[in-house]
Amino acid sequence: MWKEFKDFAMKGNLIDIAVGFVMGAAFGKVVSAFTEGIVSPLIGLVLGDTDFSAMKWVLKPAEIGPDGAEAAAEVAVMYGNFITTVIDFLIVAFVMFMVVKAVNNAKKKEEAAPAAPPADLVLLEEIRDLLKKR
Repeated sequence: MWKEFKDFAMKGNLIDIAVGFVMGAAFGKVVSAFTEGIVSPLIGLVLGDTDFSAMKWVLKPAEIGPDGAEAAAEVAVMYGNFITTVIDFLIVAFVMFMVVKAVNNAKKKEEAAPAAPPADLVLLEEIRDLLKKR
């Protein structure tokens, strides 16, 4: 049983998937940092100094007690975080589209190139042609 598991775990496809998963997670972090650090501030600047992380729709404001402490927390829909996540998704989806498109184009070029016939086949065809002339 251990040998079967080891054979399964060491197959190339499984290792490729694991590497792809790790790279995807790292790429997701890079895209999130890019969106939060560069894209969101630029869009916020264009929209009038808007901070996406602060964008919310307050359903019920916080209640302050007589002693000045917060008696009930604010109830709000934080749609700014959702917008940031949608931008992250669009960036990742676009990059994945470009990668798949590049791989498909590379495959088409490989398939389009006609394979040269083997040398022994060419030699046999020449012999056949010479025998026909006799």
